Amino acid sequence: MKISKISPNVSFQNEPQKLKFTDKFYANTRNSADMNDTVVVPRTIFKGYLGFMAGTTMTALGSLAKNNVVKKSLNVAGLMTCLYGTWAFVRPFVVKDAPGVAKK
Repeated sequence: MKISKISPNVSFQNEPQKLKFTDKFYANTRNSADMNDTVVVPRTIFKGYLGFMAGTTMTALGSLAKNNVVKKSLNVAGLMTCLYGTWAFVRPFVVKDAPGVAKK
């Protein structure tokens, strides 16, 4: 075997690398740290946001329903879910020793 006939397939030019799909988001954001930043939210406040969103969605669907039984049940369920969302959102500020409330 003649080693001198083996040619390497290496090019020493600066070839542009292909961008991944997620790299396009990093390239087009002004501050790329915005993609990785996180905000710590207490669990009860997060449940409150979920309650608000689910409650307003159920109330909106109830207003679009044609059947009176479905309309009333969705409206009542939406209002009860919004009430729970309000309680879950406000509870850490009102009840300081509630379970799930951060002590520090």
